[in-house]
Amino acid sequence: MSSVSSNTTALQAIRWARPHLAILDQLLLPHASSYIDIGSSADGHRAIATMQTRGAPAIAIVAALSLAAELLSSNNDSQLNANDNAAASFINQRLDYLATSRPTAVNLFDAIRKLKATVHDALTSGNNVVAAYVSAAEAMLAADVADNQAIGMFGAKFISSGGEAGGLLKILTHCNTGALATAGHGTALGIVRSLHADGDLEHVYFTETRPYNQGARLTAYELLVEEIPATLVCDSAVSSLLCSDPTIRAIVVGADRVARNGDTANKIGTYQLAIAAKFHGRQFIVAAPTTSIDLELESGAGIVIEERSQDEVLVTEGFAADSIADQSNVLKKRAAVRVAPLGVNAWNPSFDVTPADLISAIVTEKGVFVKDDGAGKYDLLLQPTI
Repeated sequence: MSSVSSNTTALQAIRWARPHLAILDQLLLPHASSYIDIGSSADGHRAIATMQTRGAPAIAIVAALSLAAELLSSNNDSQLNANDNAAASFINQRLDYLATSRPTAVNLFDAIRKLKATVHDALTSGNNVVAAYVSAAEAMLAADVADNQAIGMFGAKFISSGGEAGGLLKILTHCNTGALATAGHGTALGIVRSLHADGDLEHVYFTETRPYNQGARLTAYELLVEEIPATLVCDSAVSSLLCSDPTIRAIVVGADRVARNGDTANKIGTYQLAIAAKFHGRQFIVAAPTTSIDLELESGAGIVIEERSQDEVLVTEGFAADSIADQSNVLKKRAAVRVAPLGVNAWNPSFDVTPADLISAIVTEKGVFVKDDGAGKYDLLLQPTI
């Protein structure tokens, strides 16, 4: 398998054609589209830590493929192919390094565990370790696309079945959970895409998602490219929106880590959306591949929440408005603007944890989990309900 990519959407955030990996620099979106070559695990680590690539599934895939690119490079290929023990030691060391890039999303650690098992199996069976690793990393890319399409299908059917037959749906989503956060199609935004493709979507509202503005920058970009009818709303306006428009059926979000009982870590602001949905009687749906479910974690209390630099709150970055029309000049007019006065401190958790009892359903590529009547928690060790 020398080339794997997604052709399910017009967007491609990850480009892999053995041995070359390139990612769309998401710090420049939506006003400039620029791909970065990722030739090593150090490049992958940097891209993940700086959020040039983000989204739990995409982080795992970029990490895996960055090391594949490094293994296939001219400097390493012949030496490591000739010595499987040296290759296994090198791969395991670099995977441990990649694990330090971001702490919250479980997909990265799940991918690392599986890749280490692949290396171990190849070593003990006498197969070429480098070839086995690269094939496994490529398979993860292809599998993520298929998983996201299944999530979109199951989620669209679940939401559509909950109302009047033939009625078009309004949905609200948070952060960016589409093709830019995955290998293609997306999780929560994948459900929106599937509803739109089925002709069942009237409108999607999406939050700006402060402080990094993944909604205003990235989800807006995806929805414009896909020509899906949409409106951007301030994070603080969601409760007013739900109150003023009772026809909004559901809030659909992604997940970075889901505990066995259904407690879900996702982008900061998710918890307050779940509270608003509960108060206004709307469905609150989590969309995530099973690789985001941490069955070893009993509850959300054990999830490590990444805290990022306070400068992301105190300072905002963007492009000068007069430079947007001139793409040849846009990068020269990117600037940081300080919002808060000097001396002010800020708290900047990247994620929060939504309790399972606020979650109406968890949609995976295997089906939809719903709680038993009267239950406040899920048991994700069981098979999906729907």
